[in-house]
Amino acid sequence: MRGMCKNWISLEMNGHGVEMNRTSSVWMRAGVILAALLVSACAGVNGSNLAPGVSTRSEVVASMGQAAMVWKNPDGSEQLAYPRGPAGTQTYMAYVGADGKLQRIVGVLNEANFQLVEPGMTQAQVLRIVGPSGAFWTQTFPRTNTLAWTWLYCASGDFQNYFDVYFDATTLLVRSTGRSQVIVGRLGGTPGCTQDNVDRP
Repeated sequence: MRGMCKNWISLEMNGHGVEMNRTSSVWMRAGVILAALLVSACAGVNGSNLAPGVSTRSEVVASMGQAAMVWKNPDGSEQLAYPRGPAGTQTYMAYVGADGKLQRIVGVLNEANFQLVEPGMTQAQVLRIVGPSGAFWTQTFPRTNTLAWTWLYCASGDFQNYFDVYFDATTLLVRSTGRSQVIVGRLGGTPGCTQDNVDRP
């Protein structure tokens, strides 16, 4: 089951260049949220079996899969991004030291991190904070020259929310951010979730 989950959750990590109109976007989001209810077991792949200071980088990859993005720091340490969308509501950052040992694993889709995203930031800076949103959650709005990235996350109160970052489509700098509640079904229900704002150690 874990191997199936790793393969499935990586399908959306093909970039941030998808253009869609508002109608198709609504249907796409609704479909993804419904899928989340069916495959919620895949959302729990958070590396809980790994031990900071003990587990190696290869063990991180064996447990959590290939990272969607990797940043290599000048000191030899690395930051690995593990988005668990489109069905999951968390992105995990695994920090590995220059010695190849896991330092910590952090869940980054939460209000504390969202507040770090500020107008004028580059896309690279946003990615380093919250990781990639995936092609499912990318929209362009030509009339306003806006590019939007969206993340599905579990808000306080254990209900699903969207976090949006709006870029100037020309400069690719952040204009603003926003949040909106997930609404699905004819009755307008909001799916529940369980927060996993892990920070180990």
